[in-house]
Amino acid sequence: MSNVVIIKGRNIFSPGNEINDKILAHMYALGLTTLTGQANLKDCFHSFLPVRGKIGIKINTIGGKGISTRPNVALCLANSLSENHGGDGEIILWDRTNRELREAGYKLNWNRGGIKIFGTDTQGIGYNRNIVSHLNIGSLFSSIQADQISSSISLAILKDHGLAGVTAGMKNYFGSVHNPNKYHDTNCDPYVAEVFDTNPIKKKHRLSILDGLIIQYHRGPSYHSRWAEKKGMLIFSFDPVAADTIGWKIIEKLRAKKGLPSLQEENREPRYLKTAEKMGLGNADFERINIKELEL
Repeated sequence: MSNVVIIKGRNIFSPGNEINDKILAHMYALGLTTLTGQANLKDCFHSFLPVRGKIGIKINTIGGKGISTRPNVALCLANSLSENHGGDGEIILWDRTNRELREAGYKLNWNRGGIKIFGTDTQGIGYNRNIVSHLNIGSLFSSIQADQISSSISLAILKDHGLAGVTAGMKNYFGSVHNPNKYHDTNCDPYVAEVFDTNPIKKKHRLSILDGLIIQYHRGPSYHSRWAEKKGMLIFSFDPVAADTIGWKIIEKLRAKKGLPSLQEENREPRYLKTAEKMGLGNADFERINIKELEL
């Protein structure tokens, strides 16, 4: 069995659609303590992260301000890590490009003290020169993922995707390779699973957190307010396949509620999840996933 924890913040959004940072911090704390079974955040982080080594938090900013990992959502997690695990200098918030990070509202920081925030295209960073060849994958990996960090957390927006069906924690790592365009044929299957199965990701990934505060359930991955639902939830799991499987089920429920056809009916069911299960990356069988839902 794989464990997935869903934390719902009943009043997470203010009347002006801003996120309540205090409730957000409580959501993270409750999700992590529930998932790990530890009484405090320090013990939580030490239970699944090594004592030393830089931690990368891979965020998703391709959707602009409308449907990207919000700065306060990412920084809330990063600050909690800093306070309870390794200190500011050990944490990197990152994505593909500095332009996308800025457009999503992030203030870049690559050479000052504190939590680092920058993209792979930062001068002196770039992609590792050694191509990773694995199954159908042949890619250069961001040197952030390949060289600079020892542990990785995927903090991804939960979204519908026109080709993959669902983009969440696993597909978030497409942003770590130089050629993600190569991996979108046949509903991104088997490519999402195979990119995740490469050494730079599989050996470093420690936790999936899906940002379901606002979920794009149709016409993703770009932002369309008509098909974006405020769900006010965060989803936690050590099993990357189980986390994304539950995310898929949530999207299907939203689609059904709005009278939309299922992803299977649209021939874009996220088949890569079953592929990932067959590769031993986690559970895609709903019957083998234990869900615990809590509300603040």
